[in-house]
Amino acid sequence: MLLKNKVAIVTGCASLKGIGWATAKRFADEGATVALLDLDEKGGHAAAREIGPIHIGYACDVRDAKRCNEVVAEIIASFGTVDILVNNAGVSQAKRLMDSTADDYDIVMDVSLRGAYNMSRAVVPHFRSRKSGNIACIGSIAAQRGGGVLGGPHYAAAKGGVQTLAKAMARELAPDGIRVNAVAPGLIDTELLTGKIDDEGKRRVAESTPLGRLGTPQDIANALLFLCSDLSSYVTGVVLDVNGGFHIH
Repeated sequence: MLLKNKVAIVTGCASLKGIGWATAKRFADEGATVALLDLDEKGGHAAAREIGPIHIGYACDVRDAKRCNEVVAEIIASFGTVDILVNNAGVSQAKRLMDSTADDYDIVMDVSLRGAYNMSRAVVPHFRSRKSGNIACIGSIAAQRGGGVLGGPHYAAAKGGVQTLAKAMARELAPDGIRVNAVAPGLIDTELLTGKIDDEGKRRVAESTPLGRLGTPQDIANALLFLCSDLSSYVTGVVLDVNGGFHIH
């Protein structure tokens, strides 16, 4: 039980086919108590019930710093502490530069990058008080490659910002006993692909991937388990590529 007696917050968990829920489930299977955050309040509660009665769903718009602070206080009041934060909430858009709008830019940048910033700031005071804590952020292969898969330039920029934020926080917070890392997934077969790529497109991506398949939410959840457990106790500031070899650099 790699996370026995740990309390984890995972953002963006309402979809049972998504990375957030798979991560929450994987952490729970390893002994953690999980707070599942999502903009969709009913979906978040339902997602928590799917994992088990001790896990709780919370409504939270990660773009709202005030709500992020409130929900972390609520979680600490309920569970007594927080040990892990996974900044998973994000919005994916495949629009090209001149097809996107200022509103597109705002929603993609604010949920992914501002959301990670807000949630990290909400947990760090508690982590500092304990001289312990673990933050993991979800980046993207789009940041490594400059887009070119399904994310538009604004999406690639947002995820690049998330990865750089993770590195900067890792450097700053290490003296406080806080580790910060990121995962950069390749193309993961989730509901986010619906309407953006057909089966033929998925086949072509799988064929161009050295390991011969698309990723699954469980692949990312397993990587996050490594980064958020003591298995990686001497690892901070890394961006871990999980892409089947699609981008080797």
